[in-house]
Amino acid sequence: MRLFHCAVCAQMVFFENSLCLNCLSGLGFETRRRELVTVQVDGELDSGRLRIVSDRDDAPPVYRCENTELTRCNWLVDASGELCASCLLTRTRPSDTDADGLLDFADAEGAKRRLLFTLFELGLPVVGFREREGGLSFRLLSSDSEAVTTGHAGGVITLDLDEADSAHRELMREQLHEPYRTLLGLFRHEIGHYYWPIVVKQSELIDRYRELFGDERESYADALDRHYATGPPQDWAARHVSAYASMHPWEDWAETWAHYLHITDSSQTARAHGLRTSLADPDETPDSSIRQTLRDWIPLTYAMNGMARSMGMGDLYPFVLAPAVIEKLVFVDEAVRAAVVAQR
Repeated sequence: MRLFHCAVCAQMVFFENSLCLNCLSGLGFETRRRELVTVQVDGELDSGRLRIVSDRDDAPPVYRCENTELTRCNWLVDASGELCASCLLTRTRPSDTDADGLLDFADAEGAKRRLLFTLFELGLPVVGFREREGGLSFRLLSSDSEAVTTGHAGGVITLDLDEADSAHRELMREQLHEPYRTLLGLFRHEIGHYYWPIVVKQSELIDRYRELFGDERESYADALDRHYATGPPQDWAARHVSAYASMHPWEDWAETWAHYLHITDSSQTARAHGLRTSLADPDETPDSSIRQTLRDWIPLTYAMNGMARSMGMGDLYPFVLAPAVIEKLVFVDEAVRAAVVAQR
């Protein structure tokens, strides 16, 4: 995540903020600029019209997303009553009578907005279900009223909103023997399944993918049964980023993809805050490649985990990246870059 500042008082503000806590100026995320901008009321207070402070006086007004109150959305739109680019991707949500579900829904939408920011920063195509058949959409459902299975199918990402409850999520983490489980991590994993046909299957990279991850044509059902019956192989850590990744090549891809997004976002945040964790020689020409990012990632994780331990918390990044995993992360980066070039 990049750094954002209030245009009125220069106070640092966060991506999720709708108000500068220093000078009380309004804030909103403008998707075309990918910037958190400062806004002021433009005209009558009840009109909803806002003006971006840094724009010309004759610039078109902006408005807050229709879901501002419902999901604490701080994204901006072009007309009153519209949904923003993130909220438009939500196909199904809890009913207005489900008070608990709506609270969890707001948390899930917040994680989704951060996911989309990273996708925008990478330049990946984000085409919603309203734009084409099979386009990206989200079903964010409460399992209090129906059985919900988190997963992806045909462009639709389904999330059990119980995952927004920290106690439930911790229970699931323990039952599944996971070192790490967050709403954002779940979204990053499932969006990996969505992008696999876009950046791998429909490209010239499928053979290389099978060399690294395995043959995805293996029966998924059989692999799932085997995984839960016998567990991961004892040497899974030598080839996979997580035990679950060893289940099937599709899950290996999705887990690796999620970690690629973790690393991309966290590394951008570190650079934005001036954290110096590079192992490169300062006299050498800067290397912006993914391999250098991964080399820098190791000392950064030591710093993050050390800070967490200083606060009495568990490690923020409880993973070890084996050489085979690093090669898979490099492949993900190559696939992303190829997909971005292909859409231009």
